Amino acid sequence: MEHLEAVVIGGGQSGLAAAHALAEQGVIPLVLEASDRAVGSWPRYYDSLTLFSPARFSSLPGLAFGGNPDRYPHRDEVVAYLDRYAARLDADIRTGRRVSRVTAGAGGYGIELESGEHLSAGAVVAASGSFGRPHRPALPGLETFTGQVLHVADYRAPAQFAGQRVVVVGAGNSAVQVASELAQVTRTTLATRAPVKFARQRLLGRDLHFWLTRTGLDAAPLGRLLRTPPGQPVLDDGRYRAALSAALPERRPMFTDLEGSKARWADGSVEAVDSIILATGYRPDLPYLTDLDGALDPSGRPRHRDGACLAHPGLAFVGLEWQRSLSSNSLRGVGRDAARAARRLARHLSRR
Repeated sequence: MEHLEAVVIGGGQSGLAAAHALAEQGVIPLVLEASDRAVGSWPRYYDSLTLFSPARFSSLPGLAFGGNPDRYPHRDEVVAYLDRYAARLDADIRTGRRVSRVTAGAGGYGIELESGEHLSAGAVVAASGSFGRPHRPALPGLETFTGQVLHVADYRAPAQFAGQRVVVVGAGNSAVQVASELAQVTRTTLATRAPVKFARQRLLGRDLHFWLTRTGLDAAPLGRLLRTPPGQPVLDDGRYRAALSAALPERRPMFTDLEGSKARWADGSVEAVDSIILATGYRPDLPYLTDLDGALDPSGRPRHRDGACLAHPGLAFVGLEWQRSLSSNSLRGVGRDAARAARRLARHLSRR
């Protein structure tokens, strides 16, 4: 059995940031990535996805994004950037390696791969993100709806929905962005439990992320002040607010029921619907930790404090939403959390 100092599970932005931070501490990790490229889930996001943060605020530690720092990079630019980052990283990155199980032992942790391969490590970083676990809420009648139901994780472009009656469920950035582009080709409703909240993308001639960085609200602990229900506001340069005002898409309170292929709305009206797209977020994708006692709570969420596992000192999480701040699961913020986790794990390894 191959023994490593540290294994990072996941080769996306969180795993790459963790590997960089561990190398800075003198720990050369092995990165295990399930797909064939160390770029995480980015290639699978919808085609029109564009970052809400400018390039100058969208890089991982050690490598600037490049190009015009004030532009808002497209999905494919992020993929190319992560490719460059992985190529420069001082780490062993093995793709096509899906981890199926992590267990605790006297020498640290046992890591079992779906291929049947077994490894062991003194420390483990769980950085597998959440894209693999889309959240599908229990909406009335959804189980028996006879039309098409998909999560925004499976959405790519509006062309396939042309001429359909579409309902997008959600009030976040993805929901508004996808519903707005669908409304250009077909009748689309954005169904939400509360009115959509907007935040201006630019203030006093500067992008919002400039002010978040300058004030410290982008980092822990002050950033937690922005975590207020029902969630973060939609960042907008004016386009999306104008689109909703023009009913492109229309915004309606959540449907009260689904009957066959029809939706019943709060005002009592009933209409046929072809497709429902759930832009309802994600949950941490950590099935390989199920057998590691105390690592997860009964719902599958990690039990941690600021990324440190409460039950296992050699296990850290990186890239969780709101792990330490509002930017913990973003390109601009994951490096801070990764550095903190790497320092803690380096101390743990030195005591063994």
